[in-house]
Amino acid sequence: MALPEHAYRTLVVTQAAKFTESLKPILTSHHCQPVAQAQDAASARRLLLEESWDLVLINSPLPDEFGTRFALDAAASGNAGVMMFVKAEHYADISLKAAPLGVLVISKPTNGQLVSQSLDLMCATRERLRRMEEKAASMEEKMEEIRLVNRAKWVLVDQLKMTEPDAHRFIQKSAMDRGQSRRAVAESIIQLYG
Repeated sequence: MALPEHAYRTLVVTQAAKFTESLKPILTSHHCQPVAQAQDAASARRLLLEESWDLVLINSPLPDEFGTRFALDAAASGNAGVMMFVKAEHYADISLKAAPLGVLVISKPTNGQLVSQSLDLMCATRERLRRMEEKAASMEEKMEEIRLVNRAKWVLVDQLKMTEPDAHRFIQKSAMDRGQSRRAVAESIIQLYG
């Protein structure tokens, strides 16, 4: 799959070092780096709080819990793609609980091709989420600028007895004359008069 060259911060939660070793070639081919490993759910929860992760892979059962609760928590707490590996006899039950909440469940034993294809899907989904996060951040910045400009307008109305349309024009003209953003002009007005 041709995705942008982006590194995916990956957390592997397993008590079996052999599991992580078997995944390394697949993770490397999907630009998963850095790859951190946690031995149990408690350690993994700490890592989730301390850092942000793009992908979380859970090999159940874990020594301190089966792993379903952690998978659901990881899916709910951020924008990481979560994949859980479970024994075949648990697949139907776990998938029924976890899939509706965004956790991809894989039956063990599995093969490299299935894991690779699943990682392709998770990486594609992560890229889509990343674009949505960028749009949301951009919208939040625009909303903050509108709030600042409105606040500065009302400062001008209150302090200089301008009308609201005159205050609006004053901010726009000042921004053009000074070669500054409306946000910068609004901030200076608020600092000067507010």
